[in-house]
Amino acid sequence: MSCNVGGVDRILRIVAGLAILAAGLLGPLGWWGLIGLVPLATGLFRFCPAYTLLGIRTCAADARG
Repeated sequence: MSCNVGGVDRILRIVAGLAILAAGLLGPLGWWGLIGLVPLATGLFRFCPAYTLLGIRTCAADARG
């Protein structure tokens, strides 16, 4: 697994994942809030399987993991 998520993309994924999880725990989403684990995990691990399939890379070339 090489890094393909970086910079602003990573921060947005982490924030969105936490927001969706919070909405699930504290608000109207209920169990659907667990979907927030997907953007949270891809942000934390800096790897997105969908980006690999689509050939997208938002991290710098020297930040390979």
